[in-house]
Amino acid sequence: MSSTTVGMHKPTRPNLVAVGTIVWLSSELMFFAALFAMYFTTRAVQGPTVWLSSTELLNIPFAALNTTVLVLSSVTCQFGVFAAERFQERKTGSLWQFNKWGMREWFALTFLMGAFFIGGQVYEYAALVEEGLSISSVAYGSVFYIATGFHGLHVTGGLIAFLIVMIRVAKSRRFNHNQATTAIVVSYYWHFVDVVWIALFSAIYLIK
Repeated sequence: MSSTTVGMHKPTRPNLVAVGTIVWLSSELMFFAALFAMYFTTRAVQGPTVWLSSTELLNIPFAALNTTVLVLSSVTCQFGVFAAERFQERKTGSLWQFNKWGMREWFALTFLMGAFFIGGQVYEYAALVEEGLSISSVAYGSVFYIATGFHGLHVTGGLIAFLIVMIRVAKSRRFNHNQATTAIVVSYYWHFVDVVWIALFSAIYLIK
């Protein structure tokens, strides 16, 4: 295979960049594992009666809606990756022709869905504080806000990454291999925070 063919090959997955990203995400996984350990240890110490009185304040239907939006954002993010892998920066048809969207449109939609999730989390925090559940009121409040808050910070970091990718692409003259690789790496991170939230949602909202 000639060097020209290799240079034009579609970036199905990055190599060294992917390995470095996966190693970093592994360290992040250990961090969230510590948060899960803190949550279940505090729950065991407090006892089921105290825990149940606090979990009754949670708005599970709203949290489920917020979770659904975040999970679906992983789907839109992956469509953006598919577009990046075929070097399609922007849409080739009308805005309503989703099958002709490029990376910028799919990532913009993913950003909006992630922002919706963060907005929903802020709304939920405000509602819980009004109900008397703050970070310093009871032990449950401390572990709830710490676990979900750190995840929210990670989601916010992902939103910033999407903005950086879209700004870089908008300023560049042509969409190249390096930009496609960056988009793929950002998708790894976004899928990671989505999977972590599914585990957090199950532990905090579903397991009473």
